[in-house]
Amino acid sequence: MARAVRQEAIPSDPAFLSIQQASELLRRRKISPVELVNACLARIEQLNPWLNAFITVLPERARRGAHKAEREIARGRWRGPLHGIPIALKDNIWTRGIRTTAGAKILTDFVPREDADVTRRLAEAGAILLGKTNMHEFAYGITNNNPHFGATHNPWNLERITGGSSGGSAAAIASGMCFASPCTDTGGSIRIPSALCGIVGLKPTFGLVSVTGIVPLAPSLDHAGPIARTVTDACIVVDAVARDYPKEYARPDYRKLRRSLPRRIRLAWPEDYFFDRIDPEGCALIEAAAKVFRSLGARIEHVSMPRLGAALLPGTNDIALAEATHYHESQGYFPSRANDYGADVRLRLEQGTKVRALDYLRGLSMKAMAEGEFESTFKRADAIIAPVTAVSAPRIGQEEVEIAGEKETVRSALVRLNRPANFTGHPAISVPCGFTSDGLPVGMQLIGPRWSEACLLAIAQAYEEAAGWHAHHPQLV
Repeated sequence: MARAVRQEAIPSDPAFLSIQQASELLRRRKISPVELVNACLARIEQLNPWLNAFITVLPERARRGAHKAEREIARGRWRGPLHGIPIALKDNIWTRGIRTTAGAKILTDFVPREDADVTRRLAEAGAILLGKTNMHEFAYGITNNNPHFGATHNPWNLERITGGSSGGSAAAIASGMCFASPCTDTGGSIRIPSALCGIVGLKPTFGLVSVTGIVPLAPSLDHAGPIARTVTDACIVVDAVARDYPKEYARPDYRKLRRSLPRRIRLAWPEDYFFDRIDPEGCALIEAAAKVFRSLGARIEHVSMPRLGAALLPGTNDIALAEATHYHESQGYFPSRANDYGADVRLRLEQGTKVRALDYLRGLSMKAMAEGEFESTFKRADAIIAPVTAVSAPRIGQEEVEIAGEKETVRSALVRLNRPANFTGHPAISVPCGFTSDGLPVGMQLIGPRWSEACLLAIAQAYEEAAGWHAHHPQLV
């Protein structure tokens, strides 16, 4: 096994059914939860040695859950579209009685006594847990090159990274090892691996999905949301795990997404920040996506967001560094166990000790400035269109990339276009928009107003159906 080639999904292959398709088959008893679970477990056994997507696999628990779901559905006790669907959880999300490592040596033997809110909501929806996925240590990085559990490999090219910190989940979903995975996103950790692995990732409005029972990174920037293979599937998962919406906003419903689509889609194309230093191939694919939107009748307006770049870099850096270090100090992990961290995470925690209170407070004021730029733009647009990352998936171990003749760190090239929506708390989604000449996926980012998930998902779904990139899956050969 050396590489992956692009292949259209085989509709009869249960591993690559959408959640919506599988759910309908389950409800009509044309397929059983046991079949779905066994198909996923077979792929995990076959592919996980190559991809290293899972840290913990739970075959016996999953099969028990499948048999229970089969009995419930047979008795007419169908709980909804996630009932009997095999999913995975990023390994920083607590699971009662199952170890939750957060990808860290320090937590190798940590077994929570209770479930995270997200875990509990999924269980109530009838989803079946297959296992816990590999991730960047403590979610504090974007490559998924984990020094303790090993690197996760991109299913489109095993020499490439998946992106992180939710890279194990993205690899598992893209390769048919599970149907979806709730994950976390503090600086792009849902959107980056989704883009690099050719699937869909939604970072919802800040606070919509509870992070109680999730190992934190930077609490004022931490979000939780779904990674899935289609926009509709992401809608199904976020509906299951989300808390209540404010009364004036619509909750996303996968059966009503088309009703949430504006009569004429208004998109903003930022002239500042988002298209600075972008790989030409990726930029061309975003431009092609804009043409698809225009064919759907969308209006795309170029907008100026001049203050965004000045606010983002120092603001997000200081807030994230300070909050992350504070958490690790409060748990007694750092600096007393500094040698148990990977070098990159240890360095960032050390940097966090140098952030002054004045720097942190200045970061919060810059956050307000960035929010103002977005709110001004959303008076004229339903969503902002932008790249997810400046480059496609770099090679495992690669530290720098070259864009338009300039060198940039891999971390910066992957994270800088995702920071804005974490900083301001606006919802953002990554949707596949094509492949590079090397066969690597590229993601398009759509960012919407707060609490606009229903509209944002509807816009993303309209593009997905028109473009058809979601029908391509890697076949490992």
